[in-house]
Amino acid sequence: MKAITLIQPWATLVAIGAKQIETRGWRTFYRGPLAIHASKRLPAWQFRDTLEAHGIHSFMQLPLGAIIATCTLVDCVRITPDNVPSAPEFYFGDYTLGRWAWHLSNVKALDEPMPARGSLGLWEWPGPG
Repeated sequence: MKAITLIQPWATLVAIGAKQIETRGWRTFYRGPLAIHASKRLPAWQFRDTLEAHGIHSFMQLPLGAIIATCTLVDCVRITPDNVPSAPEFYFGDYTLGRWAWHLSNVKALDEPMPARGSLGLWEWPGPG
């Protein structure tokens, strides 16, 4: 399965369904199943209200170095003035014109994070087991 590594808290925002668009400076033609990996990098404590609404009260509760969710990458479109989302989604990404919006659906958080080593770009995760 393809995977992408996100820094916290963005990985958890995807896993809880609050963030449905991942913004990147590069495009992908890949569409299909995608694993969401939380990097080992220590998180930024942003979006506190959204995280606390889901029972996360400290960055120490955010998993690091693990696959935490799966989803489907359904589209990848260039960001234009006509497709910039409203809040709160707007605040969860970098919607600079010309960047790329990766639209995610069917997000399923894993019951338990699965330790994994991440990588830059899209990478192959062999899946559980």
